[in-house]
Amino acid sequence: MRLSVLTRFPQSAYRLLVPKRIRLRLTLLYGFLFVLSGAVLLLITYLLVSNATSSFITVESKSAGPQSPGSDPDKPSAGLPPDIGGVARQFGEQSVRQHGAQMHDLLVQSGIALGITTVISIALGWAVAGRVLRPLRTMTSTIRRISARNVHERLAFGGPRDELTELADTVDGLLGRLETALDSHKRFVANAAHELRTPLTLEHALLEESLIDRDATLDSFRENFERLLTISKQQARLLESLLTLSSSERGVDRQERLDLAVLTRQVVDTFRPKIERRGLRLEASIESAALTGDSALVERLVANLLDNAVDYNVPGGLLELRTAVENGRAVVSVANTGQEISPEQVDRLFEPFQRLHRTAGDDHHGLGLSIVRAIAAAHGATLTARARPGGGLYVVAAFPLRRASASHVGRHQPPYVPNARTGDSLLARTPESG
Repeated sequence: MRLSVLTRFPQSAYRLLVPKRIRLRLTLLYGFLFVLSGAVLLLITYLLVSNATSSFITVESKSAGPQSPGSDPDKPSAGLPPDIGGVARQFGEQSVRQHGAQMHDLLVQSGIALGITTVISIALGWAVAGRVLRPLRTMTSTIRRISARNVHERLAFGGPRDELTELADTVDGLLGRLETALDSHKRFVANAAHELRTPLTLEHALLEESLIDRDATLDSFRENFERLLTISKQQARLLESLLTLSSSERGVDRQERLDLAVLTRQVVDTFRPKIERRGLRLEASIESAALTGDSALVERLVANLLDNAVDYNVPGGLLELRTAVENGRAVVSVANTGQEISPEQVDRLFEPFQRLHRTAGDDHHGLGLSIVRAIAAAHGATLTARARPGGGLYVVAAFPLRRASASHVGRHQPPYVPNARTGDSLLARTPESG
Protein backbone atom coordinates (compact mmCIF):
# COMPACT_ATOMS: atom_id res chain seq x y z
CA MET A 1 0.00 0.00 0.00
CA ARG A 2 2.86 2.35 0.88
CA LEU A 3 4.48 1.57 -2.45
CA SER A 4 1.29 2.38 -4.33
CA VAL A 5 1.06 5.72 -2.51
CA LEU A 6 4.65 6.50 -3.44
CA THR A 7 3.99 5.66 -7.09
CA ARG A 8 0.84 7.77 -7.19
CA PHE A 9 2.53 10.79 -5.59
CA PRO A 10 4.76 11.65 -8.61
CA GLN A 11 1.79 11.28 -10.92
CA SER A 12 -0.39 13.60 -8.85
CA ALA A 13 2.47 16.09 -8.49
CA TYR A 14 3.00 15.99 -12.25
CA ARG A 15 -0.69 16.69 -12.86
CA LEU A 16 -0.57 19.63 -10.46
CA LEU A 17 2.61 21.13 -11.93
CA VAL A 18 1.77 20.71 -15.60
CA PRO A 19 -0.60 23.45 -16.84
CA LYS A 20 -4.00 22.29 -18.05
CA ARG A 21 -4.21 24.76 -20.94
CA ILE A 22 -2.34 23.67 -24.03
CA ARG A 23 -1.58 27.29 -24.95
CA LEU A 24 0.35 27.76 -21.70
CA ARG A 25 2.12 24.44 -22.20
CA LEU A 26 3.17 25.43 -25.70
CA THR A 27 4.37 28.83 -24.41
CA LEU A 28 6.48 27.18 -21.72
CA LEU A 29 7.83 24.72 -24.26
CA TYR A 30 8.79 27.52 -26.66
CA GLY A 31 10.42 29.48 -23.83
CA PHE A 32 12.34 26.47 -22.55
CA LEU A 33 13.66 25.63 -26.00
CA PHE A 34 14.73 29.25 -26.56
CA VAL A 35 16.50 29.46 -23.16
CA LEU A 36 18.22 26.14 -23.79
CA SER A 37 19.42 27.09 -27.27
CA GLY A 38 20.45 30.59 -26.08
CA ALA A 39 22.42 29.17 -23.14
CA VAL A 40 24.23 26.74 -25.43
CA LEU A 41 25.01 29.56 -27.88
CA LEU A 42 26.36 31.83 -25.11
CA LEU A 43 28.45 28.99 -23.68
CA ILE A 44 30.03 28.32 -27.07
CA THR A 45 30.69 32.04 -27.59
CA TYR A 46 32.21 32.37 -24.11
CA LEU A 47 34.56 29.44 -24.66
CA LEU A 48 35.66 30.70 -28.07
CA VAL A 49 36.35 34.24 -26.81
CA SER A 50 38.13 32.95 -23.70
CA ASN A 51 40.45 30.66 -25.66
CA ALA A 52 41.23 33.34 -28.26
CA THR A 53 42.14 36.08 -25.75
CA SER A 54 44.10 33.70 -23.50
CA SER A 55 46.27 32.64 -26.43
CA PHE A 56 46.84 36.27 -27.39
CA ILE A 57 47.92 37.24 -23.83
CA THR A 58 50.28 34.27 -23.57
CA VAL A 59 51.97 35.08 -26.87
CA GLU A 60 52.23 38.77 -25.98
CA SER A 61 53.76 38.02 -22.54
CA LYS A 62 56.38 35.77 -24.08
CA SER A 63 57.37 38.36 -26.70
CA ALA A 64 57.64 41.18 -24.11
CA GLY A 65 60.56 39.69 -22.14
CA PRO A 66 62.71 37.14 -24.05
CA GLN A 67 65.58 35.53 -22.13
CA SER A 68 68.73 34.02 -23.58
CA PRO A 69 69.49 30.39 -22.77
CA GLY A 70 71.44 29.91 -19.55
CA SER A 71 71.03 33.54 -18.41
CA ASP A 72 69.82 34.63 -15.00
CA PRO A 73 66.21 35.73 -15.15
CA ASP A 74 66.88 38.43 -12.49
CA LYS A 75 69.90 39.76 -14.34
CA PRO A 76 69.06 42.30 -17.03
CA SER A 77 69.99 41.41 -20.56
CA ALA A 78 72.49 43.38 -22.54
CA GLY A 79 71.06 46.34 -24.40
CA LEU A 80 67.81 46.34 -22.35
CA PRO A 81 66.80 48.60 -19.51
CA PRO A 82 67.61 47.10 -16.13
CA ASP A 83 63.87 46.98 -15.03
CA ILE A 84 62.42 45.50 -18.26
CA GLY A 85 61.73 42.07 -16.67
CA GLY A 86 59.64 43.49 -13.85
CA VAL A 87 57.72 45.66 -16.26
CA ALA A 88 56.97 42.62 -18.42
CA ARG A 89 55.76 40.62 -15.47
CA GLN A 90 53.52 43.48 -14.32
CA PHE A 91 52.18 43.86 -17.83
CA GLY A 92 51.38 40.16 -18.01
CA GLU A 93 49.65 40.11 -14.66
CA GLN A 94 47.63 43.17 -15.60
CA SER A 95 46.62 41.55 -18.90
CA VAL A 96 45.43 38.45 -17.06
CA ARG A 97 43.39 40.51 -14.61
CA GLN A 98 41.95 42.58 -17.43
CA HIS A 99 41.06 39.42 -19.37
CA GLY A 100 39.30 37.94 -16.34
CA ALA A 101 37.33 41.16 -15.80
CA GLN A 102 36.35 41.25 -19.47
CA MET A 103 35.20 37.64 -19.42
CA HIS A 104 33.20 38.28 -16.24
CA ASP A 105 31.55 41.32 -17.83
CA LEU A 106 30.83 39.24 -20.96
CA LEU A 107 29.22 36.53 -18.83
CA VAL A 108 27.08 38.99 -16.86
CA GLN A 109 25.99 40.96 -19.91
CA SER A 110 25.20 37.73 -21.79
CA GLY A 111 23.05 36.53 -18.86
CA ILE A 112 21.19 39.84 -18.80
CA ALA A 113 20.64 39.63 -22.56
CA LEU A 114 19.45 36.03 -22.23
CA GLY A 115 16.98 37.02 -19.50
CA ILE A 116 15.58 39.90 -21.57
CA THR A 117 15.23 37.77 -24.69
CA THR A 118 13.64 35.00 -22.59
CA VAL A 119 10.88 37.37 -21.52
CA ILE A 120 10.44 38.47 -25.13
CA SER A 121 10.41 34.86 -26.33
CA ILE A 122 7.73 33.91 -23.76
CA ALA A 123 5.56 36.80 -24.95
CA LEU A 124 6.10 35.86 -28.57
CA GLY A 125 5.52 32.17 -27.74
CA TRP A 126 2.19 33.06 -26.13
CA ALA A 127 1.17 34.97 -29.25
CA VAL A 128 2.38 32.24 -31.62
CA ALA A 129 0.66 29.52 -29.59
CA GLY A 130 -2.58 31.49 -29.71
CA ARG A 131 -2.23 31.91 -33.47
CA VAL A 132 -1.54 28.20 -33.93
CA LEU A 133 -4.49 27.17 -31.75
CA ARG A 134 -6.93 29.67 -33.24
CA PRO A 135 -8.18 27.23 -35.93
CA LEU A 136 -8.69 24.58 -33.25
CA ARG A 137 -10.74 27.01 -31.15
CA THR A 138 -12.82 27.84 -34.22
CA MET A 139 -13.43 24.16 -34.95
CA THR A 140 -14.26 23.48 -31.29
CA SER A 141 -16.84 26.27 -31.12
CA THR A 142 -18.42 25.13 -34.39
CA ILE A 143 -18.63 21.51 -33.22
CA ARG A 144 -20.23 22.62 -29.96
CA ARG A 145 -22.96 24.40 -31.89
CA ILE A 146 -23.74 21.32 -33.98
CA SER A 147 -26.53 19.14 -32.63
CA ALA A 148 -29.13 16.75 -34.00
CA ARG A 149 -31.07 19.75 -35.39
CA ASN A 150 -28.21 21.24 -37.40
CA VAL A 151 -26.02 18.22 -38.03
CA HIS A 152 -25.94 19.26 -41.69
CA GLU A 153 -23.48 22.06 -40.85
CA ARG A 154 -19.82 21.54 -41.65
CA LEU A 155 -16.55 23.09 -40.54
CA ALA A 156 -15.56 23.97 -44.13
CA PHE A 157 -12.04 24.81 -42.98
CA GLY A 158 -10.02 26.66 -45.61
CA GLY A 159 -6.33 27.30 -45.94
CA PRO A 160 -3.37 25.23 -47.06
CA ARG A 161 -3.46 21.47 -47.02
CA ASP A 162 -1.88 20.77 -43.65
CA GLU A 163 -2.66 18.70 -40.56
CA LEU A 164 -5.38 21.09 -39.39
CA THR A 165 -7.12 20.92 -42.76
CA GLU A 166 -6.96 17.12 -42.67
CA LEU A 167 -8.42 17.16 -39.16
CA ALA A 168 -11.27 19.44 -40.27
CA ASP A 169 -11.98 17.23 -43.30
CA THR A 170 -12.01 14.17 -41.03
CA VAL A 171 -14.51 15.84 -38.71
CA ASP A 172 -16.66 16.87 -41.70
CA GLY A 173 -16.63 13.28 -42.93
CA LEU A 174 -17.65 12.08 -39.48
CA LEU A 175 -20.49 14.62 -39.38
CA GLY A 176 -21.61 13.45 -42.81
CA ARG A 177 -21.74 9.83 -41.70
CA LEU A 178 -23.52 10.87 -38.52
CA GLU A 179 -26.10 12.81 -40.52
CA THR A 180 -26.70 9.80 -42.75
CA ALA A 181 -27.07 7.52 -39.73
CA LEU A 182 -29.51 9.93 -38.04
CA ASP A 183 -31.60 10.23 -41.20
CA SER A 184 -31.65 6.46 -41.56
CA HIS A 185 -32.64 6.11 -37.90
CA LYS A 186 -35.47 8.62 -38.30
CA ARG A 187 -36.77 6.81 -41.39
CA PHE A 188 -36.50 3.47 -39.61
CA VAL A 189 -38.45 4.72 -36.59
CA ALA A 190 -41.11 6.33 -38.79
CA ASN A 191 -41.50 3.19 -40.91
CA ALA A 192 -41.60 0.93 -37.85
CA ALA A 193 -44.24 3.14 -36.25
CA HIS A 194 -46.27 3.03 -39.44
CA GLU A 195 -45.97 -0.75 -39.73
CA LEU A 196 -47.06 -1.20 -36.10
CA ARG A 197 -49.80 1.43 -36.18
CA THR A 198 -51.73 -0.22 -39.03
CA PRO A 199 -52.38 -3.57 -37.27
CA LEU A 200 -53.09 -1.78 -33.99
CA THR A 201 -55.72 0.33 -35.72
CA LEU A 202 -57.25 -2.77 -37.28
CA GLU A 203 -57.28 -4.56 -33.92
CA HIS A 204 -59.00 -1.60 -32.30
CA ALA A 205 -61.62 -1.55 -35.07
CA LEU A 206 -62.33 -5.28 -34.71
CA LEU A 207 -62.68 -5.04 -30.94
CA GLU A 208 -64.90 -1.98 -31.22
CA GLU A 209 -67.07 -3.74 -33.79
CA SER A 210 -67.52 -6.70 -31.48
CA LEU A 211 -68.58 -4.43 -28.61
CA ILE A 212 -70.91 -2.18 -30.59
CA ASP A 213 -72.71 -4.89 -32.58
CA ARG A 214 -75.56 -6.01 -30.30
CA ASP A 215 -76.67 -8.63 -32.82
CA ALA A 216 -73.26 -10.29 -32.93
CA THR A 217 -73.32 -14.06 -32.96
CA LEU A 218 -70.84 -16.64 -31.83
CA ASP A 219 -69.65 -17.11 -35.42
CA SER A 220 -68.98 -13.39 -35.85
CA PHE A 221 -67.06 -13.32 -32.57
CA ARG A 222 -65.04 -16.32 -33.68
CA GLU A 223 -64.32 -14.71 -37.05
CA ASN A 224 -63.15 -11.49 -35.40
CA PHE A 225 -60.98 -13.43 -32.96
CA GLU A 226 -59.40 -15.37 -35.79
CA ARG A 227 -58.59 -12.13 -37.57
CA LEU A 228 -57.19 -10.69 -34.35
CA LEU A 229 -55.05 -13.80 -33.92
CA THR A 230 -53.71 -13.44 -37.46
CA ILE A 231 -52.87 -9.78 -36.85
CA SER A 232 -51.18 -10.68 -33.58
CA LYS A 233 -49.04 -13.28 -35.34
CA GLN A 234 -48.04 -10.71 -37.96
CA GLN A 235 -47.04 -8.28 -35.23
CA ALA A 236 -45.03 -10.99 -33.48
CA ARG A 237 -43.18 -11.75 -36.72
CA LEU A 238 -42.52 -8.04 -37.24
CA LEU A 239 -41.14 -7.65 -33.72
CA GLU A 240 -39.02 -10.76 -34.15
CA SER A 241 -37.61 -9.35 -37.38
CA LEU A 242 -36.85 -6.04 -35.68
CA LEU A 243 -35.07 -7.82 -32.84
CA THR A 244 -33.07 -9.91 -35.32
CA LEU A 245 -32.10 -6.79 -37.26
CA SER A 246 -31.04 -5.03 -34.06
CA SER A 247 -28.99 -7.96 -32.79
CA SER A 248 -27.33 -8.41 -36.18
CA GLU A 249 -26.27 -4.76 -36.32
CA ARG A 250 -24.64 -5.06 -32.88
CA GLY A 251 -22.29 -7.74 -34.19
CA VAL A 252 -21.67 -11.44 -33.63
CA ASP A 253 -21.54 -12.51 -29.98
CA ARG A 254 -21.06 -16.24 -30.60
CA GLN A 255 -18.46 -17.84 -32.85
CA GLU A 256 -19.01 -21.38 -34.12
CA ARG A 257 -17.55 -23.57 -36.80
CA LEU A 258 -20.18 -23.81 -39.51
CA ASP A 259 -20.69 -25.40 -42.89
CA LEU A 260 -22.88 -23.53 -45.34
CA ALA A 261 -23.88 -26.79 -47.00
CA VAL A 262 -25.40 -28.20 -43.79
CA LEU A 263 -27.31 -25.01 -42.97
CA THR A 264 -28.52 -24.60 -46.55
CA ARG A 265 -29.87 -28.18 -46.71
CA GLN A 266 -31.82 -27.55 -43.50
CA VAL A 267 -33.33 -24.38 -44.97
CA VAL A 268 -34.23 -26.17 -48.21
CA ASP A 269 -36.01 -28.93 -46.29
CA THR A 270 -38.06 -26.29 -44.47
CA PHE A 271 -39.02 -24.40 -47.65
CA ARG A 272 -39.59 -27.42 -49.91
CA PRO A 273 -43.38 -27.65 -49.24
CA LYS A 274 -43.79 -23.94 -49.95
CA ILE A 275 -41.74 -24.25 -53.16
CA GLU A 276 -43.86 -27.18 -54.33
CA ARG A 277 -47.13 -25.37 -53.55
CA ARG A 278 -46.06 -22.48 -55.77
CA GLY A 279 -44.97 -24.81 -58.56
CA LEU A 280 -41.41 -23.52 -58.61
CA ARG A 281 -38.45 -25.49 -59.91
CA LEU A 282 -35.41 -25.62 -57.64
CA GLU A 283 -31.93 -26.11 -59.04
CA ALA A 284 -29.40 -26.46 -56.26
CA SER A 285 -25.67 -27.07 -56.15
CA ILE A 286 -24.70 -27.44 -52.51
CA GLU A 287 -21.01 -27.94 -51.80
CA SER A 288 -19.19 -27.79 -48.48
CA ALA A 289 -18.04 -24.29 -47.47
CA ALA A 290 -16.65 -23.86 -43.96
CA LEU A 291 -16.79 -20.59 -42.06
CA THR A 292 -16.90 -19.18 -38.52
CA GLY A 293 -19.91 -17.33 -37.15
CA ASP A 294 -23.32 -17.51 -35.49
CA SER A 295 -25.22 -20.51 -36.85
CA ALA A 296 -28.66 -19.03 -36.09
CA LEU A 297 -27.87 -15.77 -37.89
CA VAL A 298 -26.24 -17.43 -40.91
CA GLU A 299 -29.19 -19.80 -41.23
CA ARG A 300 -31.52 -16.80 -41.01
CA LEU A 301 -29.58 -15.13 -43.82
CA VAL A 302 -29.99 -18.13 -46.12
CA ALA A 303 -33.66 -18.50 -45.14
CA ASN A 304 -34.41 -14.84 -45.87
CA LEU A 305 -32.71 -15.03 -49.25
CA LEU A 306 -34.66 -18.16 -50.18
CA ASP A 307 -37.93 -16.77 -48.79
CA ASN A 308 -37.51 -13.58 -50.81
CA ALA A 309 -36.74 -15.60 -53.96
CA VAL A 310 -39.84 -17.76 -53.44
CA ASP A 311 -42.32 -15.02 -52.57
CA TYR A 312 -41.33 -12.68 -55.40
CA ASN A 313 -41.11 -15.34 -58.07
CA VAL A 314 -43.49 -15.91 -60.94
CA PRO A 315 -45.77 -18.97 -61.16
CA GLY A 316 -43.78 -21.93 -62.45
CA GLY A 317 -40.58 -19.93 -62.09
CA LEU A 318 -37.07 -21.08 -61.35
CA LEU A 319 -34.89 -20.91 -58.25
CA GLU A 320 -31.14 -21.39 -58.13
CA LEU A 321 -29.37 -22.05 -54.83
CA ARG A 322 -25.63 -22.59 -54.67
CA THR A 323 -22.96 -22.92 -51.99
CA ALA A 324 -19.27 -23.28 -52.79
CA VAL A 325 -15.79 -22.00 -52.07
CA GLU A 326 -14.75 -19.37 -54.59
CA ASN A 327 -11.84 -16.90 -54.54
CA GLY A 328 -10.97 -17.86 -50.98
CA ARG A 329 -14.51 -17.23 -49.70
CA ALA A 330 -17.41 -19.36 -48.54
CA VAL A 331 -20.15 -18.32 -50.97
CA VAL A 332 -23.91 -18.74 -50.92
CA SER A 333 -25.88 -17.40 -53.89
CA VAL A 334 -29.60 -17.30 -54.60
CA ALA A 335 -31.14 -16.34 -57.95
CA ASN A 336 -34.78 -16.30 -59.01
CA THR A 337 -37.00 -15.41 -61.88
CA GLY A 338 -39.61 -12.74 -61.28
CA GLN A 339 -40.72 -9.29 -62.26
CA GLU A 340 -38.16 -6.95 -63.74
CA ILE A 341 -36.28 -4.72 -61.31
CA SER A 342 -34.52 -1.56 -62.37
CA PRO A 343 -30.84 -1.44 -61.34
CA GLU A 344 -31.37 1.68 -59.23
CA GLN A 345 -34.00 -0.13 -57.15
CA VAL A 346 -31.68 -2.96 -56.06
CA ASP A 347 -29.86 -1.04 -53.32
CA ARG A 348 -33.14 0.36 -52.01
CA LEU A 349 -34.48 -3.16 -51.46
CA PHE A 350 -31.85 -3.73 -48.76
CA GLU A 351 -33.10 -0.79 -46.69
CA PRO A 352 -35.57 -1.51 -43.84
CA PHE A 353 -39.28 -1.47 -44.77
CA GLN A 354 -38.55 -1.21 -48.49
CA ARG A 355 -40.20 -3.49 -51.03
CA LEU A 356 -41.17 -3.24 -54.67
CA HIS A 357 -44.94 -3.16 -54.21
CA ARG A 358 -46.94 -2.76 -51.01
CA THR A 359 -49.90 -5.12 -50.90
CA ALA A 360 -52.28 -5.25 -47.98
CA GLY A 361 -52.14 -8.57 -46.18
CA ASP A 362 -49.09 -9.89 -48.01
CA ASP A 363 -47.40 -10.55 -44.65
CA HIS A 364 -44.23 -8.76 -45.80
CA HIS A 365 -42.71 -5.82 -43.95
CA GLY A 366 -39.66 -5.18 -46.10
CA LEU A 367 -37.16 -6.35 -43.47
CA GLY A 368 -35.93 -9.61 -45.00
CA LEU A 369 -33.12 -8.23 -47.17
CA SER A 370 -32.14 -5.58 -44.62
CA ILE A 371 -31.62 -8.41 -42.10
CA VAL A 372 -29.52 -10.22 -44.71
CA ARG A 373 -27.33 -7.13 -45.12
CA ALA A 374 -26.94 -6.70 -41.34
CA ILE A 375 -25.99 -10.35 -40.80
CA ALA A 376 -23.49 -10.24 -43.66
CA ALA A 377 -21.88 -7.08 -42.25
CA ALA A 378 -21.69 -8.62 -38.77
CA HIS A 379 -19.77 -11.62 -40.16
CA GLY A 380 -17.42 -9.58 -42.34
CA ALA A 381 -19.09 -10.94 -45.47
CA THR A 382 -19.39 -9.17 -48.80
CA LEU A 383 -22.92 -8.87 -50.16
CA THR A 384 -23.46 -8.43 -53.89
CA ALA A 385 -26.86 -8.05 -55.57
CA ARG A 386 -28.08 -7.09 -59.01
CA ALA A 387 -31.17 -7.34 -61.11
CA ARG A 388 -31.35 -10.03 -63.77
CA PRO A 389 -32.08 -8.86 -67.30
CA GLY A 390 -34.99 -11.29 -67.67
CA GLY A 391 -36.49 -10.36 -64.32
CA GLY A 392 -35.74 -11.36 -60.79
CA LEU A 393 -32.80 -10.86 -58.48
CA TYR A 394 -29.35 -12.38 -58.02
CA VAL A 395 -27.74 -12.15 -54.57
CA VAL A 396 -24.33 -13.45 -53.44
CA ALA A 397 -23.01 -13.49 -49.86
CA ALA A 398 -19.29 -14.29 -49.58
CA PHE A 399 -18.01 -15.13 -46.07
CA PRO A 400 -14.40 -15.42 -44.91
CA LEU A 401 -13.30 -19.04 -44.73
CA ARG A 402 -12.93 -20.88 -41.43
CA ARG A 403 -9.14 -20.50 -41.36
CA ALA A 404 -9.64 -16.82 -40.48
CA SER A 405 -9.58 -16.46 -36.70
CA ALA A 406 -12.50 -15.06 -34.79
CA SER A 407 -10.62 -11.82 -34.20
CA HIS A 408 -10.69 -11.17 -37.94
CA VAL A 409 -14.47 -11.40 -38.20
CA GLY A 410 -15.93 -8.00 -38.91
CA ARG A 411 -12.69 -6.51 -40.23
CA HIS A 412 -12.34 -5.14 -43.72
CA GLN A 413 -12.20 -7.86 -46.33
CA PRO A 414 -11.40 -7.47 -50.03
CA PRO A 415 -14.56 -7.26 -52.09
CA TYR A 416 -15.88 -10.46 -53.62
CA VAL A 417 -16.55 -10.20 -57.35
CA PRO A 418 -19.09 -12.81 -58.47
CA ASN A 419 -18.85 -14.60 -61.75
CA ALA A 420 -20.59 -12.49 -64.35
CA ARG A 421 -22.07 -15.54 -66.10
CA THR A 422 -23.82 -16.80 -62.98
CA GLY A 423 -25.30 -13.39 -62.31
CA ASP A 424 -26.85 -12.87 -65.73
CA SER A 425 -28.42 -16.27 -66.17
CA LEU A 426 -29.60 -19.11 -64.01
CA LEU A 427 -27.24 -22.06 -64.22
CA ALA A 428 -28.73 -25.33 -65.31
CA ARG A 429 -27.81 -27.72 -62.50
CA THR A 430 -29.12 -31.03 -61.31
CA PRO A 431 -31.64 -30.48 -58.48
CA GLU A 432 -30.53 -31.72 -55.12
CA SER A 433 -32.81 -34.02 -53.27
CA GLY A 434 -32.02 -32.30 -49.99
